Amino acid sequence: MSLGYAEKLSYREDLGTVGMPEIFDPPELVQKKIEELAVMVQKSKHLVVFTGAGISTSSGIPDFRGPKGVWTLQRAGKGVPNASLPFHRAVPSLTHMALVELERAGLLKFVISQNVDSLHLRSGFPREKLSELHGNSFKEICPCCKTEYLRDFEIETIGLKDTPRRCSDKNCGARLKDTVLDWEDALPPEEMNSAKEHCRSADLVLCLGTSLQITPACNMPLMSIKNGGRVAIVNLQATPKDKKASLVIHGLVDKVIAGVMSTLNLRIPPYIRTDLVQITLRHSLRKKCVRWTLRVTSTHGLRAPLPFIQSIEVSFPERPDMKPVVLKEQPFSLQRETSMYRSFFMLLKLNFSDGCSCLSSSIGWPVDFQKQKDSFVRDRTLVIRELQCAAEHESCAGQQEILERESLPRAETAIHAIVTDIVSYNTGDDKVALPGDNGMYCGRSNPAKRNMECTGCYPAAPKKLKYLFLKDEKLNC
Repeated sequence: MSLGYAEKLSYREDLGTVGMPEIFDPPELVQKKIEELAVMVQKSKHLVVFTGAGISTSSGIPDFRGPKGVWTLQRAGKGVPNASLPFHRAVPSLTHMALVELERAGLLKFVISQNVDSLHLRSGFPREKLSELHGNSFKEICPCCKTEYLRDFEIETIGLKDTPRRCSDKNCGARLKDTVLDWEDALPPEEMNSAKEHCRSADLVLCLGTSLQITPACNMPLMSIKNGGRVAIVNLQATPKDKKASLVIHGLVDKVIAGVMSTLNLRIPPYIRTDLVQITLRHSLRKKCVRWTLRVTSTHGLRAPLPFIQSIEVSFPERPDMKPVVLKEQPFSLQRETSMYRSFFMLLKLNFSDGCSCLSSSIGWPVDFQKQKDSFVRDRTLVIRELQCAAEHESCAGQQEILERESLPRAETAIHAIVTDIVSYNTGDDKVALPGDNGMYCGRSNPAKRNMECTGCYPAAPKKLKYLFLKDEKLNC
């Protein structure tokens, strides 16, 4: 979970049991239990997965109650532990991506998460099959029309407070609120009701990486038992619900799930991240000259950060008289004055921040102030799917495509999608290949080849969700 989230929470004396010792079942026993769990999953008619912070530790995000957990270290007076990479660049773990494949295979019906790290949604798991009981550090909601906005930056507040942004619906415009609960906040009814409904219907609830201590969420899995269902728990520590579970595995969640996927003969898809950037060129006439301003911003608005871009190199390959420049401060902006009668080609090299699996990507922009370009909007879902298929096929990030362009007499705005991260998962290893490690990079082979003829290469947008990217990334749920 988010370390920023932990620091923003109000003070609470009773944090439950922390610092419990980790338990590791013998390898032979773990393998036997993995095979047993795989049979349970395969025979299940309504599988529900209940996740906690333990599924995100291999993504570089500390848990809360483990030996080096947030609450454990705070109680010992050692402060908040360090994350291994920026929170907004955390990638889904092997387990996150395995759940995506289980859902696609028709085995997994619903996921209930206590995490606020947004990794389930980032993995491509369908929003309509996910209940985020404690909120999402990257999501805002309109209290009036209930529209959700998924961001690529962490929301500034927690506790269901107002944020600096407003709903983009012209008929609404209400101030947005964060979605993360503080200690005293009640569980959101919509999330809680759907979670309870699926737990009651489940013949198997699989609890992954959770201590099952936070009420009332921890009691939800037991609802399946009342209706004849079973509970399985995979966690490194004992939980208060172990005695009521049909199967308890003490081991690394990624290792157990990798074994289950292998037994079921299901592959774990790579994680491919696509970010958006908005480029605007405005100009005004001054006799025979044109004063123009270039801005590179987030699609969430001028004030929103572009956390995946460190700097931008702007050059003019065909015009040696125009000096190149490096933009280092956000919002990235460049102002120049040139002749209106001479066209030029502008090359933008976007240098990525730490956490991206490639160094940069370049966007070319032909400029002719005497001609107005055509406006268009491409099928976003199709374009991004093709981008991600290409990235997987090439085992390389950095691909980019234009999604839409709006051309006006004095301004031109374009939105580009860029593949900034691609991570493969080795089912023989229990650790995700984090950016900067031996993951999937340009020029390296992909150990897990994928059938590129499949209809939903990775990942298709859910049909029940509508995404808007002109000003906001928007989910209508």
